[in-house]
Amino acid sequence: MNNPGSLSTALKIPAFLKRAGIFTFIALFSTSISVFSGCNLQKPATPSSAVNVNTAADKARVAEQLYDEAWTMVRTEYVDGSFNGQDWSKWRYKYQGKLKDTDDAYVAIGTMVASLNDEYTRFLQPRDMNEQSMSIDSRLYGVGIQISKRDNKLLVLATIDDTPAQRAGLMPKDQITHINGIETAGMSVEDAADQIRGEKGTFVTLSIKRGNDELLKQIERDEIKIKSVFTKPMDDPQVGYIRLSSFISENMLDEMKDSMKDLTAKQALIIDLRGNYGGLFSNAVEIADMFLESGDIVSIVNRERDRRVYSAHPGTITEKPVVVLIDGGSASASEILAGALKDNHRATLIGSQSFGKGLVQKINTLSNNSGMNITISKYLTPNGTDINKKGIEPNVKAAYTEADYLAQRDPQLDRAMQFLKNEIGK
Repeated sequence: MNNPGSLSTALKIPAFLKRAGIFTFIALFSTSISVFSGCNLQKPATPSSAVNVNTAADKARVAEQLYDEAWTMVRTEYVDGSFNGQDWSKWRYKYQGKLKDTDDAYVAIGTMVASLNDEYTRFLQPRDMNEQSMSIDSRLYGVGIQISKRDNKLLVLATIDDTPAQRAGLMPKDQITHINGIETAGMSVEDAADQIRGEKGTFVTLSIKRGNDELLKQIERDEIKIKSVFTKPMDDPQVGYIRLSSFISENMLDEMKDSMKDLTAKQALIIDLRGNYGGLFSNAVEIADMFLESGDIVSIVNRERDRRVYSAHPGTITEKPVVVLIDGGSASASEILAGALKDNHRATLIGSQSFGKGLVQKINTLSNNSGMNITISKYLTPNGTDINKKGIEPNVKAAYTEADYLAQRDPQLDRAMQFLKNEIGK
């Protein structure tokens, strides 16, 4: 995707709550694995064919070539020219003569990339690159959650709408302590994802820690149909509701246009970005453009401090009042859209502070179909605000607690409805 870095009807995500060759931007939510298969990306240009190797010498040669290819990509692309204050050249020959095969190269590349101390720059083994392509094609399998490792804890970042995970009641910030009885402490995100995924119709048992509660969830795996845009009727027929669950799908713009056709008679619109961890940069820009007659949408700044500005084109899909709902799970591409509409005074943001992911990744395909997520720039809102690690403040703050979620209340949505009723009545 232009990935700047992450789903039945609209899911209410509470406030407490993948990854290409051509010059492609991606808005990744974090160093995470979507157990349904992917987050924010665009397909690699043309995947390379794997090299056939037979002898030990051939395997070692291919491993060293792969490592050097990865080193060169970081040297030429990474946003921080100081490489986190280190001499990047020291890594080039660090493992020369020590790599016996591609598995060795994978470990070496991962170690090298980790030295950047950048959670969004990471090495992708071929399986992860394949998942990435699957996620963009919207053919995914699993339970429908995105997971991440923080402080050695395996956490749920987001659930996908109308998936087994959502129906089982999994929630963002749930800690997965065991998978099928196996403790997750010390388990990598990738290994955890492998344990959770499986064939349709099979079951996985997850031990969950939520605050002081210990829960056991047995979840039947299924195909995860990635749809990005959802609508539902509101109590007030004058108000339209549209939920954007992610920005990952290549079909998102068509989904958005089709959904908006059904809402043309509405006098106001709610766009729900809560729990939307991101997706394709291009999707965020083009959807923002739908609602703006003019003005800047976002700008990106690379390590040479060159700035590229993306601006709106004349013509909007609606001129009626808009409220955008955000929370701590609204990240990356979500923040591009929210920031563009807020700074241009096109929409009122209601909810809680967004996640704060203002970096842009480029996904590169390596010679054996593995790849690299590399942070290549940061992005700024139209007002020039760097929201990385800060997030976007809503115009109107409204809390949404776990108690609200369990009681099936949505005070943020209620606040949006009240706001728009006042706007319509003016």
